[in-house]
Amino acid sequence: MDAKTSESDSARLSEKAASIQQEEKLNGTVYNSHIDTSSVDERKLLRKLDMRLIPWLSFLYLLSFLDRTSIGNAKLYRLEQDLNMTDNQYLLTLTIFFFSYAVFEVPSNVFLKRLRPSLWLSLLMFLWGIMMTVQGLVHNYGGLLGMRWMLGLFEAGLFPGVNYYLSCWYKRSEFGLRAAIFFSAATVSGAFGGLLAAAISNMDGIAGKPAWAWIFILEGLATVLAGAASFWIIQDFPDTAKFLTEEERTVVIRRLQGDDQFSAAGEKLKMKYIWKSLADWKTWIGMMIYCGCDMPLYAFSLFLPSIINQLGFQATPANLLTVPVYVFACIVTCIVGFAADRFGHRGLFNIAFLCLGGAGYIILIASRSAALSYFAVYLATCGIYPVIPNTIAWVSNNVEGSYKRSVSLAMTISFGNLNGAVSSNVYRARDRPWYPLGHGLVLLYIGLGLIFSVTYRVLLQKENARRDRGERNEVIEGTITDAPQDPQNGIYSSVDEAKRDKGDEWSGYRYIL
Repeated sequence: MDAKTSESDSARLSEKAASIQQEEKLNGTVYNSHIDTSSVDERKLLRKLDMRLIPWLSFLYLLSFLDRTSIGNAKLYRLEQDLNMTDNQYLLTLTIFFFSYAVFEVPSNVFLKRLRPSLWLSLLMFLWGIMMTVQGLVHNYGGLLGMRWMLGLFEAGLFPGVNYYLSCWYKRSEFGLRAAIFFSAATVSGAFGGLLAAAISNMDGIAGKPAWAWIFILEGLATVLAGAASFWIIQDFPDTAKFLTEEERTVVIRRLQGDDQFSAAGEKLKMKYIWKSLADWKTWIGMMIYCGCDMPLYAFSLFLPSIINQLGFQATPANLLTVPVYVFACIVTCIVGFAADRFGHRGLFNIAFLCLGGAGYIILIASRSAALSYFAVYLATCGIYPVIPNTIAWVSNNVEGSYKRSVSLAMTISFGNLNGAVSSNVYRARDRPWYPLGHGLVLLYIGLGLIFSVTYRVLLQKENARRDRGERNEVIEGTITDAPQDPQNGIYSSVDEAKRDKGDEWSGYRYIL
């Protein structure tokens, strides 16, 4: 009887603790106020998060970017000739990827929030690995076209999903460096892709398969294995992470709430959060900034081997010459991520590096020297690779509300990726070796990114100034006689309620410039 009573008491205490935590989530009070966190070293905790989250996620993105861009390396090994494809058909196989990729990014981010990241991301990866493998088994243009569509469909959720996922773990002043390290996997994949393609090309003829087919098959099988392993390696959101103690989970949530991420302790899905994202001017300007660097990213990564090849280098040397370019891009990306976190002013970093990238493409347009063009390629990377994660961090930093942020990030990245369809069609075979049309359109996009980066920064600065002057203050019940609690009309019972309801529109919230 005593044992049963003890079990009953224990169950009641557990239910009471769960009830308290739920009430804290809803009321905005200190998260897990009953937990003593004095023994948690915040710096050690941050290192623990970095080691458990960043390396594996970066490896997954390396595989993702490798899988989508390796077709550029495969082209150098008779892909078009073996599948009887014209140049226009090859360009279409690049283009179709971006349509499915862009369309499914927003719904994928909503699913990620509703489901467990370990389940959703692993499933996506496993499926796109299968599509990549089958891509090496196709016998004609139609088969390749279908596989590229499916590859885009399943890859759509990883990049926006992981960026949103990381924003749920780190403070706004910490997110940029992590986003840069994660994105640097794209630069590493560029270097690694060239080396890997050169190595795999030695398998030409084995089992009756050409070199380009082995590139797809081996990279696809590696992705399938990584997707299966990810189910046990990827962690879920902070409040349920199994590798953290209860005290550590509490510290993670509290430090996010102290950074004006009011929804860190949990948020129920409401359609108004999605509509808020759609109606927010910051989402739409962020989309324009991102397309200004994302279209150049895909143009650069898909055609760099071909550009170098047309400067007078054969297939394998051309692939190998891409390696130092991507190593340089990786270093610059990480430096910018660290500096922007440290000093703020993400907009100024965007503006400066877009100008450098623009200078690189001006040289590429004007140059008729292989050596000068190869130098300009290094400058061009400055206006592409570091700007991508910096823009994502900038958009994420200025959106509060977990569902609103997930949709805003997905829309921003989706629109940028949709413009990847443009990049697939601007480097035409008849324009080689100098590709004036391709370089000119990339320069145009960099100019768009520059214009909207300036616009975004100026508008954020003006909005911060209005809030500093008190022009956006909410009415809190009790500050005027008999004010009813009416959030619909801007009257709140407490500051906590105003924070939760308004998110980044709350008068005390300050935007990152």
